[in-house]
Amino acid sequence: MKTIIAPIDFSDASANALSFAAELSKRASARLIVINILQKGESESETKNKLKSIESDLERSFGSDLNCESSLVQGDLINTLKEIIAAQQPDLIVMGTKGASGLKKILMGSNTVNVIANTKVPVLVIPEVARFENFLMQGKNKIVLATDLDLLENEQALYILKEIAMLIISPKISVLSVRPQNTSLPDMKRMERDFLLSFFTPELETERITVFGSNVINGINYYLNKNEDSGLIAMIARDSGHLIQKHYTREMASYTHYPLLILHET
Repeated sequence: MKTIIAPIDFSDASANALSFAAELSKRASARLIVINILQKGESESETKNKLKSIESDLERSFGSDLNCESSLVQGDLINTLKEIIAAQQPDLIVMGTKGASGLKKILMGSNTVNVIANTKVPVLVIPEVARFENFLMQGKNKIVLATDLDLLENEQALYILKEIAMLIISPKISVLSVRPQNTSLPDMKRMERDFLLSFFTPELETERITVFGSNVINGINYYLNKNEDSGLIAMIARDSGHLIQKHYTREMASYTHYPLLILHET
């Protein structure tokens, strides 16, 4: 990773996500760009001062070797972010979310979900309850790649996941799929699973996990609830025609309690 973008709105959720972004930037020796979109009625000078204060706080917390800069921009979130992406070519966007309790999908129209739906850059969604310190803990070193095992046309989408995994202490990749009871895995899906497992080796320890059930999200959450060593969830957003489509990744982003990395197939 060379560049990470962290849009913030000065909320607790975005401040928490910024800690993740800073930790990843420091470990990867990447440039961190903190972005705030000026809202109508806000003072430009006051907001610039807030951003400078955040830069100072990050330097105190993460050290002077953190390569961090901030930018104040105007416009609507999606179009402004697209312009920034075109200019800066970021490898990752890190955004916070308050999440929802239980199965309430209160974030379906949120900024974070809109960014997932309207950009092609990988997005790391950080729930407010998650803590970046978990990246320092060996007990939270499992990364769960939840996949439908359909053919991945763009292998490049997996490289950012592999790079993030390499920043975690003693990482382990679990390739997880959900399928109905009393069904067998077709040969093409078995081949795709073998490819995914081999992609991360020998650098990373891997395992395959199958959860039987009719609901994808429930199956993923069932596994997460039973395995407390999971520290990061990854999903691939597909446009249509696949089991884990964009609406599944949006649904997961709306109430997950784990950091969630959304990769794009194209």
